[in-house]
Formats: sequence, C-alpha cells, structure tokens
Amino acid sequence: MWNFLNYTPHNVVLNNGTCYASQGVARVSASFTEFDGNLLCKQQFGDVVGLPDKTDGTLLIVSAMVMAASNRDDLVAPATGHPDTIRNDRGHIVSVPGFVTK
Repeated sequence: MWNFLNYTPHNVVLNNGTCYASQGVARVSASFTEFDGNLLCKQQFGDVVGLPDKTDGTLLIVSAMVMAASNRDDLVAPATGHPDTIRNDRGHIVSVPGFVTK
C-alpha cells in the first residue's frame, strides 16, 4: 500500500472519505515576456519547485500541471475528470474516486 502526501494547496478528499491535508505546495516555475501594446505577454514554464526528495513507498499528490511538467515517477494527480468525481450543486469538486498517473 502506498503512503500519499499532498502537495496541492488544498485538502484532497477521496469518495471513500479519506482526506489528505496539504503538506506544502508544488508549482511549476514560470517566466513572462513584457506586455505588448494589446496587454498580451507570453509565458514559459520551467522547473517544478516545492517537492521533497523521492521516498520509497510514497506517492506525492500534485496538480495535473505539475505532474505533466515533471519527469518524476512518484507523482499522482486527483482524478478530477473521472465520471465518478463528486461535485456539489455549484459544480465544485467535493471528492474524487482516486488518482491518475502518467
């Protein structure tokens, strides 16, 4: 069985009631060009920051963007697009059935 640590900025709740509190926040670094005359700029993504070193038996819960930007094999993201995701009457995610991997 895996140990899960949450590196998103909010609690992650599974449909079975298990809740993973945030342990910190992993993000993808970004840089920006100057704004042009139309108030547009370009964004370039860089390295993932805010993750601990890899630990045997532990998977880190991160955003899908962080997972996509990283080459690490110990990252998972909440399965927010899965049909069994539970949403409230305002469409906000209440819980997810599990996690996705690369």
